[in-house]
Amino acid sequence: MKKTKKSVKRRRKKTEEESLREIRVGIVGIGGGGGSIISGISPGLKKIFFTAVNTDKHALEEVTKKKKIKGVVFGKRLTGGLGTGMNPKLGKQAAEEDIEEVKKIFTNLDIVIFTASLGGGTGCGALPVFAAAAREMGCLVYGVFTLPFSFEGEKKTRAAKEAVREASPHLHAVTIMPNEKIFEVVDKNTPLKEALMVINKSLAISLEGLVETIYETGLINIDFADVRTVLENRRGSRKLAYLSTVDGNFEEGAEEIVRKAVSNPLYPYAIKKARGILVNITGGKDIGLTDIAAISESIGQYTEDDAKIIIGIMQKNKYKDKVRITLLATGCETEFLRKELEKESSGDVPDVKTKEVKKGKDFQRKEKRESDKKKKKNKTDQVTIMPAKREVNYSVEEERKHPESEEEKDILEQEKKWEKPAFLKRIN
Repeated sequence: MKKTKKSVKRRRKKTEEESLREIRVGIVGIGGGGGSIISGISPGLKKIFFTAVNTDKHALEEVTKKKKIKGVVFGKRLTGGLGTGMNPKLGKQAAEEDIEEVKKIFTNLDIVIFTASLGGGTGCGALPVFAAAAREMGCLVYGVFTLPFSFEGEKKTRAAKEAVREASPHLHAVTIMPNEKIFEVVDKNTPLKEALMVINKSLAISLEGLVETIYETGLINIDFADVRTVLENRRGSRKLAYLSTVDGNFEEGAEEIVRKAVSNPLYPYAIKKARGILVNITGGKDIGLTDIAAISESIGQYTEDDAKIIIGIMQKNKYKDKVRITLLATGCETEFLRKELEKESSGDVPDVKTKEVKKGKDFQRKEKRESDKKKKKNKTDQVTIMPAKREVNYSVEEERKHPESEEEKDILEQEKKWEKPAFLKRIN
């Protein structure tokens, strides 16, 4: 009997210790479309906290029939549980009405992944409100969204783009798949439900790969700090993230497997200009260093020379003679939604404080002479600095002579994380 009690205590202690170490990831589906997406992807994903949030009580009940998905109805007093009727303003008011209730979803989560089929009233209206709440609670916030088909009308497309613009300041990264891209994968006569299932399946496989990367122990691990490093510190259109998971075999060759990973037809942008790239390679126990090197070199062909790449390696028996590549690339530069994403500057949640710094006298004289010639008034420079306890009182010209400013120290610390690939760090 005593042994049994001790055994129970040991198990309980181990469980508590493991829960402290384990990263908690939550996927939140907003609105009817978001609920449908998590309903489609939840069966294949373990260790994830799934929540569907909606103003339509009936639609939510359909989604939460699956035990893994928790449901939250919001804005009941405003909508009566009947939805928002394609009105984003009503969706926003409903979200603000019950924001304290929704905040409970984000408690103890490290990463919150929002997903929605943007274009409707609930998803478009509530997304910016919920994203802001999750960010304020210290979560790493990632958005994965679809945009409406062109046949759904310009009004829905405008609402979707406006939702992206408003939510962007609160998202560390955002992945967007326009529904229209599905016609590059399926025939135009394919029933709508089947076409949407193709998109959901692609999202499910990609998110499954990301979850494996975060949770499972590998030969060379990618940890939460690596994921945070890749996702954070992006602004404007540089927040666009490319997420893809593909399975292949080495008979195809490393180049062909990588080509599939970087050329998902559902994306309107590529990884070419990406600044941060996280790659997790899963193979059998017979996977060799030459295989890893071939995959790494192939990925390098699709990126810029200064791209920061973190590589993880896992081994699983079921991948004998096979390989799975999960690729998360952030900082993708493209014209796609550039205007909407760049408009975030006025409302972006800052990671650093912006402070006015007065110019030195010599610099002021020089600037005055130049401004007199051009008949322009002097303007005060804005210098971005990291939060500091002391006041910054040196001039702009003096700052140029100080390579050890607070901001530069922070940048150098960030760059140290990228000095060599994760697997080389760990080998040393």
